[in-house]
Amino acid sequence: MALASLAAAASLLPAAAARSRVSLARCRGMASSSSPSAAAGASAAARVGVVQMTSVGDLDANYATCSRLAKEAASSGVKFLCFPEVFSFISSKDGESIKIAEPLDGPIMQRYCSLAKESSMWLSLGGFQEKGPDDSHQYNTHVLIDDSGEIRSSYRKIHLFDVDVPGNMVYKESRFTTAGDTVVAVDSPFGRLGLTVCYDLRFPELYQCLRFKHRAQVLLVPSAFTKVTGEAHWEILLRARAIETQCYVIAAAQAGKHNEKRESYGDSIIIDPWGTVIARLPDRLSTGFAVADVDLSKVEAVRTKMPISEHRKFDSVWKTSSL
Repeated sequence: MALASLAAAASLLPAAAARSRVSLARCRGMASSSSPSAAAGASAAARVGVVQMTSVGDLDANYATCSRLAKEAASSGVKFLCFPEVFSFISSKDGESIKIAEPLDGPIMQRYCSLAKESSMWLSLGGFQEKGPDDSHQYNTHVLIDDSGEIRSSYRKIHLFDVDVPGNMVYKESRFTTAGDTVVAVDSPFGRLGLTVCYDLRFPELYQCLRFKHRAQVLLVPSAFTKVTGEAHWEILLRARAIETQCYVIAAAQAGKHNEKRESYGDSIIIDPWGTVIARLPDRLSTGFAVADVDLSKVEAVRTKMPISEHRKFDSVWKTSSL
């Protein structure tokens, strides 16, 4: 494509600034009734907010922070507010998160449903400790609540963080968490949303599936990245996901020291479909939120100027060879 055409696409973007559940293995499922070009009922532009916070091992304290931020965001005209992974609770001792884990109709999540209704705001709540299949496991669940306080969709984190980060803690999420096996995209007034959680970010095939199989326009990445991995890869990975899928990316992040054992990188950001960061907090440690307008016409403009969906070959049979 000519450079002039690419420049034209870039000029359309700010310079600075129904549900579907499918098998991951096959990346397919129920057909959606929504239009392929845009989510049903989605407005051309909508004000969204991305939260940065430092959750602790106190459910009430974390809720007080979330409630305050939701009310402040609503006063700023935000209609969709995205919270980070483990927004409601971060344990300081082994086994604590299992003890507080609840089903989605339990009192913890219902409290947040009431918050959404009271604030007349959609909420993205990433990384909730949902009660698992047995007493020793939970699910790491991303929950989407609408402005009437109803749970619209939920996604159980597929890729679990089992790593030994150099210079940091050894972490084995699978020891107490059961992985999900379902890709989730859902229509909303803010576009078609693709739900993910934290470590999923390192697996581009999930985001390709959300974009090309399930027509996502906005990708949600609530996270609690470690300081070491965040410094190295956080923004790079997020911008890559935005560029390769031509989607908005909203990435809410935990920040700072939660306890003596755990520290998160921070840097909550919103990225447009051209890969430009259009909103972020002034620093990586403060509690607050950043605001941006998500304009679906810019998604379509980028995809029209650079039609990668027409050029991709992954749905074809490829010839392979080995030496």
